[in-house]
Amino acid sequence: MPLALLALAIGAFGIGTTEFVIMGVLPQVANDFGVSVPTAGLLVTGYALGVMAGAPIMTALGTKVSRKRMLMVLMGLFVLGNLLSAVAPAFALMLAGRVVASLAHGAFFGIGSVVAAELVAPEKKAGAISMMFSGLTVANVVGVPLGTLVGQSAGWRVTFALVAALGVLGLFGVARLVPEMPRPVGVHLGHELAAFRNVQVLLAMAMTVLGFGGVFAAITYIAPMMTHVAGFADGSVTWLLVLFGLGMVGGNLVGGRYADRALLPMLYASLGGLALVLALFTVTAHHKVLAALTIALIGALGFATVPPLQKRVLDHAHGAPTLASAANIGAFNLGNALSAWLGGIVIAAGLGYTAPNWVGAFLAVSALLLAFLSAALERRERASGTVVAGAAGAVSGERPTAVRH
Repeated sequence: MPLALLALAIGAFGIGTTEFVIMGVLPQVANDFGVSVPTAGLLVTGYALGVMAGAPIMTALGTKVSRKRMLMVLMGLFVLGNLLSAVAPAFALMLAGRVVASLAHGAFFGIGSVVAAELVAPEKKAGAISMMFSGLTVANVVGVPLGTLVGQSAGWRVTFALVAALGVLGLFGVARLVPEMPRPVGVHLGHELAAFRNVQVLLAMAMTVLGFGGVFAAITYIAPMMTHVAGFADGSVTWLLVLFGLGMVGGNLVGGRYADRALLPMLYASLGGLALVLALFTVTAHHKVLAALTIALIGALGFATVPPLQKRVLDHAHGAPTLASAANIGAFNLGNALSAWLGGIVIAAGLGYTAPNWVGAFLAVSALLLAFLSAALERRERASGTVVAGAAGAVSGERPTAVRH
């Protein structure tokens, strides 16, 4: 694998750490600023909203420059946002810092996916994408626990300063290792937007929202579920999240490896397995060992969908894939927000802390049905001899035409 993928993975590691480490230091932040924990929770919500808004906006702005330069700009924003968070004298300024950092998130993964795929042979694209995303998954195993530990012992400001230093390392890595990749000739924002006319791109994004939503329906409420239902001590939740992170690392690598060989079967297996495991979690959540194993499986099956879904977006938006790729990253965060909201509703309705698992299973089954629909549409289009290309004619500005055999 090219060394440039290492630079992208380092950037992903920093972004993954800053996204999730706030959850581990939230009480300390709330105490220092004199706000309630729910108010401090706006630092999580604000980041997620910034990712969803920033992914298309920053990517659209990036159509004017080379992809390497845009990646460097995004890492610069990431560093600036985390430094602002580290030194913020008031809660509002820290929230602003979180939003600034979040603007880099979606566009970095979206543009980075395109760059990673272009660095390798066509049959290795999903594997290259998974290598970049490995930085995000490893962040949940190493970066988040260490950042939480540092925040609890040396102060949360030190945590965010160290995350900013990771961003500097990622910036230098991109500058030194990622080759110059001029933007495609003739491609502008209109061409990028044309990708969204492709039903396969839209279906892949819907699968992303529902599939990843299934994961976070359960994981969002993992602390009360494990302490009140499984009987774990409060301090054990951190290590359960490490297990979840280890599952993410393994699932991401397996998903990348097999998506290059059989993308749709990989999606069927991961989404179907995820739905089954989430449904079983309503039972295994009552037993400590089984609960821990289930959490690892949820991480593995959930992240096994990431490389194939990201590659599917790139494949079907091949005329102008950058904006569609970034929007799919936003779709992950939309799934997180949707599932957290739905999970909260069923808990508030008095259905218990395991009820979000049924929500997650339903969302995963819905994603699986969309995968079957996507495959059926693709078979019909091939049988009729047409090209599936919402953006196939984007660069030339021409309408897709039938292929003569």
